[in-house]
Amino acid sequence: MDISPKNHPHSEEMKAQQLAEHLFRHESGKMVAILVGIYGPRCLQMAEDAVQEAMIRALRAWPLSRLPDNPSAWLLRTAKNLMTDQLRREKNFQEKQPEIIVGMETADPGADGESGFTDDQLRLLFVCCHPALPQEAQAALALKTLCGFSPAEIARAFLVSETAVSKRLTRARQRVREMELPFAVPEPHELPARLDGVLGTLYLLFNEGYKASVGDRLVREDLCHEAIRILTLLTQHPSVHEPRAFALLALMLLTAARLPARTNAEGNLLLLHEQDRTAWDQKMIQRGIQCLALSADGRTVSAYHLEAAIAACHSTAAAATQTDWPRILNLYDQLIQQTASPIAEMNRSVAVARVHGPKAGQAALSCISEQDILRSLHLYHAIHGSLAAELGEFDAALTHYQRARALAELPAERDFIDLRLGECERQHQASK
Repeated sequence: MDISPKNHPHSEEMKAQQLAEHLFRHESGKMVAILVGIYGPRCLQMAEDAVQEAMIRALRAWPLSRLPDNPSAWLLRTAKNLMTDQLRREKNFQEKQPEIIVGMETADPGADGESGFTDDQLRLLFVCCHPALPQEAQAALALKTLCGFSPAEIARAFLVSETAVSKRLTRARQRVREMELPFAVPEPHELPARLDGVLGTLYLLFNEGYKASVGDRLVREDLCHEAIRILTLLTQHPSVHEPRAFALLALMLLTAARLPARTNAEGNLLLLHEQDRTAWDQKMIQRGIQCLALSADGRTVSAYHLEAAIAACHSTAAAATQTDWPRILNLYDQLIQQTASPIAEMNRSVAVARVHGPKAGQAALSCISEQDILRSLHLYHAIHGSLAAELGEFDAALTHYQRARALAELPAERDFIDLRLGECERQHQASK
């Protein structure tokens, strides 16, 4: 990123805003973790507020003067000063002041460089995913605190309202403060209960990158690669050397390997069978297969194992026509037995259509019990439209595609539906 000063004031202001937004997404989690490492988990909310206020001050100050040589250090120093000023007003600050000052002097946002997930971030991730917190709050807190997600992004990931997410976050922060949770990686015997929340959070982080819920970009590669980076480092930690962690890493790698071909030069979404498979990252696929092999070192088959196996079927097929759809359908059947997920059932309907025909796919899609949830998703109607078009039911296909377009939130999604609508209309006219 070019951060050299510009003469035009509007250019300087825009540059400062872009830099601050970039740092908030990529560095805020590290800064919050450093602050919590100094002051303790009870100050989690204060740390988040301090980092956010530091960002606001950066937006005000940076356009008026030369940008700091080390913007991350400037933000951390500002946030630490804000927290110190507030804590000086608390009675117990004087008792802890020497210890806190030592932490302030030794904390360095660049100490780990770009090499990996810091110890403080790892500890904070496990604080957010403590079993004393409700499961639905664990991922929300971690995504907000460590990954810089907005409540709207989290709401889309959980298929709930933004208000519900905000309430979860408030209650979770209060619980962390009341319980004074330890700022530490759990002991080996505590790890299984804590790892579920951590893996679930990284899974959601990756999915948000693979198909963003808000903004102008359908794919946010930075989030996908951040999830892979964190999980890779977690699997290298002695306490996190578990099969399900390797299974999730395999799933991420095998899916991310297809990112270069997921959109065309115009940014339009391409379906799997439309993608140029020579553009897939073969090294990443091989690494994913290796992680999948490592995940077999155990007696339990998790949902991550099954999803990774499905991804492997797609990623290792030399051509779309060589995809092992019967195996994929069998894997989806096992996945649904484990998760009872309506999204998994929706995806399974595509496999049913490939194995047994579009009519069977329609039946599978229509018999999913959670229809109210699915009808609010544009993808549900897009699949219905595709299957109807395959059967020559063009009026029904157009109705579903139009509904899908109305529900699509991202420009790339609407463009994708528009292409399908145009194709369907042409087929409809030709059939008359």
